[in-house]
Amino acid sequence: MDSKTILGALDSEITPGPLSRRDALLRTGKLAGAIAVATLPLSLGFMTRKAFAQGPITDDQIAILNFALTLERLETAFYTQGLASNLNLGDIRPIFEQIAKHEAAHAALLETLLGENAAAAPTFDFGNAFSSVDTFVATSQGFEDLGVRAYKGQVAGLVDSAELLTTALRIHSVEARHAAMLRRLPQSPAAKPWITGNDGATGALAPIYAGEEASFQFVVDVQQFGPPDAATEAFDEPLDQATVETIIEPFIVPAAA
Repeated sequence: MDSKTILGALDSEITPGPLSRRDALLRTGKLAGAIAVATLPLSLGFMTRKAFAQGPITDDQIAILNFALTLERLETAFYTQGLASNLNLGDIRPIFEQIAKHEAAHAALLETLLGENAAAAPTFDFGNAFSSVDTFVATSQGFEDLGVRAYKGQVAGLVDSAELLTTALRIHSVEARHAAMLRRLPQSPAAKPWITGNDGATGALAPIYAGEEASFQFVVDVQQFGPPDAATEAFDEPLDQATVETIIEPFIVPAAA
């Protein structure tokens, strides 16, 4: 599959068609970026009010959305800095440019939904992640795999709001597409577009994949349904908020006292 076909598939989430309020936000992010979103306060305010028509957002939901916002801001900053660095990404650069637009749209949407409840944006430091293309791709893959598990871990806290749950699941599905796409790049350290056991559990990225080798789903041992590798590949495990925050903490610059 060539890069144009791949990007077309990734872009399907924000192509023209019947638009819901969140579709409109995502499409805005694609066409003009997060800055353009900020220039439409009246429209966004109207959309936000409609999004919470079912009832007020709770403190627990605000905490979950801010948690998701931190992840999206981290990914947005990572791709922005990586694309602005001296890395020679060659023909894979358009893939990261498109993913960067998606992440910016996710962050803009969450900021809009949170409004004045949005946490202050942290400063990020990605260390030597931009020292080589291989390191950049491996770190990117880790962040996307982390995002998939992190969103999955927050589902239980959003079940009382169909609107918020739908929003989170739509972002989650795109993060999963990013993760699979990156695993297919020649520079990726992964052998497959899915996770086998905890095959990414080496080096600094190890905590992202811890627990992925689980074979029990609820009370069922899924290894009875096929080879052990296939059994773990068929299911992705969630990560709780505390674990995710521990993983991303080294990339967040401490606020000045």
